[in-house]
Amino acid sequence: MTSSSKPVVVGIDGSDSAVDAARWAGGVADKFGAPLHIVYALPTVGAHLTQTAAAMTAAMMSYQRDSADLYLKAAADAVRSDRPGLTVTTASVDEPADAALVAASQTAQLVVLGGKSVTPAAALLLGSVSLAVATRAACPVVAFRGDTVTPGDGRVVVGVDDSPAAAAALAVAFAFADSFGANLTAVRALSLTPPPAAGVTIPFLIDWEGLEAAELVSLAAAVDAENTKHPSVEAKCFVEVESPGKALLQHASDAQLIVVGTRGRGAVVGTLLGSTSLNMLHHSSVPVLICRSPEA
Repeated sequence: MTSSSKPVVVGIDGSDSAVDAARWAGGVADKFGAPLHIVYALPTVGAHLTQTAAAMTAAMMSYQRDSADLYLKAAADAVRSDRPGLTVTTASVDEPADAALVAASQTAQLVVLGGKSVTPAAALLLGSVSLAVATRAACPVVAFRGDTVTPGDGRVVVGVDDSPAAAAALAVAFAFADSFGANLTAVRALSLTPPPAAGVTIPFLIDWEGLEAAELVSLAAAVDAENTKHPSVEAKCFVEVESPGKALLQHASDAQLIVVGTRGRGAVVGTLLGSTSLNMLHHSSVPVLICRSPEA
């Protein structure tokens, strides 16, 4: 995530929060010296329709295309008002949002997902779209949250385990923090479930303080190695005896971004694992950046 001709891509719907996402993405694009490309996915149309259904569908699609043009113009105008010098392009596409954004990610440096605020009823759908894009995209993906339309110098929080995906997330988190003059907080979650390497399965027989200290040393080593590439970033390390999602959210109250890693192939590590992924999408009040492992 550096100065590049590769665009920042943002997918929007017709909501106010999607416009906020476009403005946030515009701030990132401006900082990285990249153009911004705004995408709206039109509803897909079924095949083998009756003549009546086809006529009704044609009328509906005409309305949808007109609406898409209005949504795209509103988002682009808002971004240009914030950043008059930024190159902004728009497109409506005739394919599902996840497929369109995955395709766009092939030539992008970042994809931002903008849409309505997450409610319990919408969490499953939004989570599935976000995870579908995040696990298949060729670049990092941000699920936009909150109402901050200008990225700034607020802390960047990153979840770090010992996986290649987490290492990739740490690198992206440092690059983002460095670009915006932000501090970084690295968090590792330590489950109360005994690790296989402990050799025992009874929790009270494990030296948890020793295990926590060892994990902190391991985390600090990973952070220090990346910190040498970004010496201006002030980084702090924390090991929390908590679930991954809760561990990160404990440090997110004054953060501007949460960064996590994914292996791809549908399996997301760290904070985004099964039901925890939906927990993060629902409860995070700041954007969540999901970074794929290079080997995925």
